[in-house]
Amino acid sequence: MKYNVLGKTGFKVSNICFGALTIGPLQRNMSKEDGGSIIIEAIDKGINFIDTAQLYGTYPHIKEALKACKRENIIIITKSYAYSKETAKESLEEALREMNTDYVDGFLLHEQESEHTIRGHYEALEYFVKMKEKGYIRSVGISTHNIAGVKAATKINEIDVIHPIVNKSGIGIHDGSIDDMIDAIKEAKNKNIGIYAMKPLGGGNLIHSYDEAMDFVLSLDVLDSIAIGMQSKEEVMANVLKFEGYDIPKDLKMKLSSKKRELQIATWCTGCKACSLKCGHKAIEIINNKAVVDKEKCVLCGYCSKYCKDFCIKII
Repeated sequence: MKYNVLGKTGFKVSNICFGALTIGPLQRNMSKEDGGSIIIEAIDKGINFIDTAQLYGTYPHIKEALKACKRENIIIITKSYAYSKETAKESLEEALREMNTDYVDGFLLHEQESEHTIRGHYEALEYFVKMKEKGYIRSVGISTHNIAGVKAATKINEIDVIHPIVNKSGIGIHDGSIDDMIDAIKEAKNKNIGIYAMKPLGGGNLIHSYDEAMDFVLSLDVLDSIAIGMQSKEEVMANVLKFEGYDIPKDLKMKLSSKKRELQIATWCTGCKACSLKCGHKAIEIINNKAVVDKEKCVLCGYCSKYCKDFCIKII
């Protein structure tokens, strides 16, 4: 396993980060025991970095996994939508309590769009910085789907880590191209800000071009680590082999490709119709101001995701 230093944090992290979203209630809704066993498998394979968030509901899964390893050997970064001292305090206390840990390695402001949204959450950021001084948090930062978010965070001295969306097609980037995003990341990297990417497979929409998609992100020397969701021990094995530069055995590839998947529309969909208008298979219609998928017509091409400005569409 390759390890990199996560910018000014000094953390030595595996270049593959376990994205905990997919095992939780927002996607596969695994039990804490089943989800925890997959995290343990990842740790056994050399992955020492876990990405989670208050929203994901996966703290119990991580707590379960931590029973089988030394806490100090694992880097855990979480996120919340906290905007005030009170909401930041609540989100930190929940994370410490639910994961049964004395500290988190990073706390990020979740899904920041620009300098304006960061300003709106600045009281929470200030609280996280104070908790960093007290040792309850080891680094602070933001996650973002926006180039403007990366640029704004780069200007803030207190920011240690940025978690941006990066994939070969630019799926989920709200305000520009993947090239624009990489340019912004380079500016942050020049200031020694730690960078770990999200959504290398575009929320599952690039799963059919897995090798090409992963080769793209792995070729970017500005990324310290890449968070990818994994829902089985087989997926852990395949991703570890890929990240280490080995071929994935044909039988493992076949097993993963035969996995039943479906198009999922997130609850925050506003029914803007962009996806339904672009779906050549007429598999999406708008019902009660929300996109609804006809599973009989959907061929899981993922093309519709390119047109969703709010990143509501994923293949799980």
